[in-house]
Amino acid sequence: MSLMIAVRIARRELRGGLKGFRVFLACLALGVAAIAGVGSVRDAIQTGIASEGATILGGDAKLTFTYRYADPEERAWIEGASDRVSEVVDFRSMAVVGAGQSAERGLTQIKAVDGEYPIYGAPILAPDIPLADVFAGDGDLPGAAMDPVLIERLGLSIGEVFRLGTQDFVLMSALVREPDSATGGFALGPRTLVQTAALDNAGLLAPGTLFETEYRLALSESANLDALSEAAETALSGSGVRWQDRRNGAPGVTEFVDRLASFLVLVGLAGLAVGGVGVAAAVRAYLWEKTAVIAVLKTLGAESRTVFQTYLLQIGALALIGILVGVALGGVIPVLFEPVIAARLPLPVDIRIYPAALAEAALYGALATMVFTMWPLARTEDVRATTLFRDQALGIRRLPRSIWIVLTVGALVVLVAVAALLSGLIALTVWTALGLLGAFAALLLAAMGVRRLAGRLARSKAFRGPTGLRHALGSVGGPGGEATSVVLSLGLGLTVLATIGQIDANLRGAIARDLPEVAPSFFVVDIQTDQLQPLRDFLGSDDRVTDVQSAPMLRGIITRINGEEARSVAGDHWVLEGDRGITYSTAQPENAVVTDGAWWPEDYAGPPLVSFASEEGAELGLELGDLLTINVLGRDIVAEVANFREVDFSTAGIGFILSMNASALAGAPHSHIATIYGDASADAAILRGVSETFPNVTAIRVRDAIDRVSEILAGIAAAVTYGALATLVTGAVVLVGTAAAGERARTYEAAILKTLGASRGDILVNFALRSAILGAAAGFVAVVAGMAAGWGVMTFVMETDYIFEPVSALAIVLGGLLLTLLAGVVFAWRPLAARPATVLRAQE
Repeated sequence: MSLMIAVRIARRELRGGLKGFRVFLACLALGVAAIAGVGSVRDAIQTGIASEGATILGGDAKLTFTYRYADPEERAWIEGASDRVSEVVDFRSMAVVGAGQSAERGLTQIKAVDGEYPIYGAPILAPDIPLADVFAGDGDLPGAAMDPVLIERLGLSIGEVFRLGTQDFVLMSALVREPDSATGGFALGPRTLVQTAALDNAGLLAPGTLFETEYRLALSESANLDALSEAAETALSGSGVRWQDRRNGAPGVTEFVDRLASFLVLVGLAGLAVGGVGVAAAVRAYLWEKTAVIAVLKTLGAESRTVFQTYLLQIGALALIGILVGVALGGVIPVLFEPVIAARLPLPVDIRIYPAALAEAALYGALATMVFTMWPLARTEDVRATTLFRDQALGIRRLPRSIWIVLTVGALVVLVAVAALLSGLIALTVWTALGLLGAFAALLLAAMGVRRLAGRLARSKAFRGPTGLRHALGSVGGPGGEATSVVLSLGLGLTVLATIGQIDANLRGAIARDLPEVAPSFFVVDIQTDQLQPLRDFLGSDDRVTDVQSAPMLRGIITRINGEEARSVAGDHWVLEGDRGITYSTAQPENAVVTDGAWWPEDYAGPPLVSFASEEGAELGLELGDLLTINVLGRDIVAEVANFREVDFSTAGIGFILSMNASALAGAPHSHIATIYGDASADAAILRGVSETFPNVTAIRVRDAIDRVSEILAGIAAAVTYGALATLVTGAVVLVGTAAAGERARTYEAAILKTLGASRGDILVNFALRSAILGAAAGFVAVVAGMAAGWGVMTFVMETDYIFEPVSALAIVLGGLLLTLLAGVVFAWRPLAARPATVLRAQE
C-alpha cells in the first residue's frame, strides 16, 4: 500500500518537468555514452576480425617458418592438406634511390610473394592496376608497390627506379593498404611489395639472413581446423613451425584492442565517477528544494518509508531516462562516425549496434546511480514536520543510518567487481578503483582545506585592504559554499588528464633523456661471416666511429622445458612467444656478468650448454641443470642451463636471452649482427658506405626505431587522452550545474552587496575571484594527484625514473582556473542585473 501511494505522489511530482535534473541527466548520459561507445567499437573490431579472419590472416590457416623455407617434405604435406598455397617471405632491407653522395636510402619491410598472393582479399593500390601488372614492371625491370610514406621519403614517383640489394625495381604503384596488414606486427619500416622470383639476383636472402616464410592455406569449407592443426603438429613435429588459423587471424591486434578498450572503459568509469558527483549534487539540491514538501507529507501522516520510496521512484525514473539517452548516444555515434573509425584502423570493423556493449554500459550507469544517490536519498529521513515552522536545512545528521551506508558500499563493491570481470583487467580495475577513492578523499580534504584557509585569510590583517579579494575569500570559506562541488567535479577530471600528461611526458623524456647517452647509432643485421671483418675495417677507417660490437645471430623457439611443453611449465611468458635471438661463444664475453653457475671452458665440446638471462630465467622458474629444447632452423637442440647472467636490454645494444657453446650450433647457417657507436655527424656516411659496399646488409638507425616507438606511444596516449577529455567534459557539466544551482544564492548576495553600496564591477570581481580561487585549487590538487599517479606508474610499472613535467602541470592549473572563471562569470550576469528591492521583497 505504501508503495502504491509513493508511485502516485512520484508520478504527480514528475509532471512538473525536469527542472533541476538537467545536470543529473547530462552527467549520467555522458558517462554511459562514453562507456557504450568504447564498448561498441571494441565489439565492432572483434566481430570484424572474426568475420574476416581469413582475409586478415591471408588464408584459412598459416604456417610460419623462422629464417628458412619449408623443405620438400614439409612443402608436400602443406600442399596435400590444402586446396591452394601462397608462399610469402617477410624481411627488412634498405631501399635505395640514386647512387653516390646524392642517393636516398630508407629502411623498408619487404613482403615477397608468389603468384597465388593474395588468397583472400586484394591490396588497395594507387593507381589501381592489377597486381600482376605491378610485378610485370616496365618490361625491362621487375615492378614493385611501395607504401606512400616511403615513396615520399625517398622522393620517388611512379615509373622511377629504386634498388633493393643489387636488384633494380621500377615503382608501379603506391601500396595504400594490404588485406593482411594486421598480421604484420610491429614494423620499423614501411612496406614494399615485390614478387619473390624478382629477388633471385638481389643477394638479400643468403643463408642466415633474418627472414620469415609464411605459407597461407586455402581450405575447403568443410575443413576441420582443430584436426588439421593436430595433423600439422604431428607431421611437422620438430620443425619449429607456428600454426595460426582464421579463428583468430590477428591475435596480437585483438589482445591489444581488448586491453586498450578495457582501459578506456576504466577511464570512462572515471568519467562516470565525475558525473556521479553531479548526480549526487543534483539529487541533494532537488531534495533541499523539496524540504517543505517532505515536511507537509510527514505532517499529513506519511511514513519515512513512503517518502523515501517516493523520491527513490523519481530518481529511478530519471536515471532510466539518463541511461537510455547515454546508451542511445553510445550506440549511434560509432555508426555515424564509421568512415572515420574505419579509416583509422588497419583492419576490418563491423560497426553496428551491439546490445551486449550497450547493456554493459547501462549496468555501469545503474550501479553508479545507486552509489551516488543512495546517500542523499537517505537524508529524507531527517526531515521533520517542524521544518514547516523553522528555517531548517535538509539533513541534520552528518551521516545517514548504517543500513544506507552498507547499501552504498555494497553497490560500490559490485560496481568494481563487475568492471573487473567484464574488462578482464582485475588488478588494474582494483587499483583504478582505489585510485579514484583516494582521489575523492584527497579532493574532499583539499576542499575542506581550501575553505578553512580561505576563511582564515579573509579574517587576517593582511587582507583588510583589498575588499574584493577579502569578500571572495570569505565566500569560499563560508558555510554552504561551492568549494566541495567545484573541487570534486573539476579536480577528478583534471587529475586523469594530469596523470596521462605526466606519464606521456616521462615516457618521451626517458627515450630522449636516457638513450642518446648509451644507445648505438646503428643496429646492423644480415652480415655474412665473410663480410664481418671487411665491415669492421670499413667502419674503423672513420675516426667518428667510436666502437663496433658484433655477435653471431640465430633464432630459435623454446619448445620444451625438462621434456614438458614449455607453456604448460612456465605459462604465457613473452620469451616463449615466437622465436628468440640466440648467439654462441667459446670464452665468457667481457660484459657477461654471471649471477649463478659457471661459464663453460673455451675448448668445451660436450653436450649443448646454454647461458640464460637471469631475470627472465627467474620469471620462467628455471634452475641450473634444467634442460631446454630449442628448435633452431627446424632442428631440436636439447641444452642444459649452465649459468645465468645479467642482460640489460635498456641500452639498445646487443643482448641475448640465450647464449650457447659454439659446438652446439656448429654447421647451422647464420649471419652476424653488429652495433655501431659513433658521432651523429657520421650517420650519413655510415649508411651510404654500408649500403653501397654491402648491399645485402641492413643498417637500422636506432634513432628512427625510437621515433617509430614514440609514434605508437603517442597514438596510445592520444586515445587515452580523448577518454580523459570526456571525463573533463562531464566535470565541466557538473561545474556548470553547480554554478547554475548557486545562481539564486548569488542573486540574493548581489542584492545585499548593492544595498550596502557595492558597484556591479565590485560584485563581478568578487564572483570572478572566488571562481578563480576554486579553479586554481582544483588544478593544484589535480597536479599533485597526477604527480603521485605518474610516479607510481613510472616506478612500479615502467621501472624507470620519474621526473616532474611542469608544462602540462601548469596547463592543468590554468585550465581549471579558466573553466571555473568562465562558468562563474557566465552565471553572474543575471544576479548582477537583478534589482535589490525585488530580490529582498521576495525573501520576506
